[in-house]
Amino acid sequence: MGYSRSGTADGPGSIQYLRLQRASSRSDIFPKLIAMQKNLKARNFAVFRIAGAGLPNKRKLVCELENWGAGALESSNQLISAYGEALLDHIETSLLPLIWNGSENTSFADAGEFSPLTHRLDAGAVPFSGIAFPVRLGALGNGYVAFFGTSMELVSDVIIDQHVRSCQVVMDLLALDERRSVPAESLSEREIACLQLAGDGRISEEIAEKLGLSVHTVNAYLGSATVKLDSVNRIQAIAKAIRLGYIH
Repeated sequence: MGYSRSGTADGPGSIQYLRLQRASSRSDIFPKLIAMQKNLKARNFAVFRIAGAGLPNKRKLVCELENWGAGALESSNQLISAYGEALLDHIETSLLPLIWNGSENTSFADAGEFSPLTHRLDAGAVPFSGIAFPVRLGALGNGYVAFFGTSMELVSDVIIDQHVRSCQVVMDLLALDERRSVPAESLSEREIACLQLAGDGRISEEIAEKLGLSVHTVNAYLGSATVKLDSVNRIQAIAKAIRLGYIH
């Protein structure tokens, strides 16, 4: 990356650590992203892969994972339309995190003393503020892990730790993509129950009340089910769960 970190050879920034913590399934990645989101005090996340690398005028950002919910497609398109070219160009020359302020009055991202080691994009192009961590793995693949919110006051240690974890997330996705021929994982009873209620038109708060869970837990179940079903959002996951006979 574009900055160094201290630590032992087997600490959180080491290759050994990343290998030991490697996800065993796609559903393992979603909780990691939720934890990273919490550490950054963000509201949402999205993981983008760069497709068409090496082909002139063919590179594009593809959203692999997100928790935007019903507005996922709109939010993803907004971000790609506003900053897509900048993201694609930036990763070719730098691995410094990108940050930006949103158009909403209270929407800002501030890296404080770490600002010189970030690259700031033009403000106000999208409603939400955010930070995007570039991950460049050469021939293996490149991408970004991005987090979005309103008032995001970021400190150096947190930025560095989340960048390391972002690299792990992208490596996990690439490693798991190699095993796509393996049959899809079975959904748990809780995941099926949450999907069924979501398919019935219930929102997360209603599902939580019905099942006696917290809204956060419901969203985690729906997120992990979405990952297991290899879907890009909740709506696609529900449709696939119906086709596979998990729900009706």
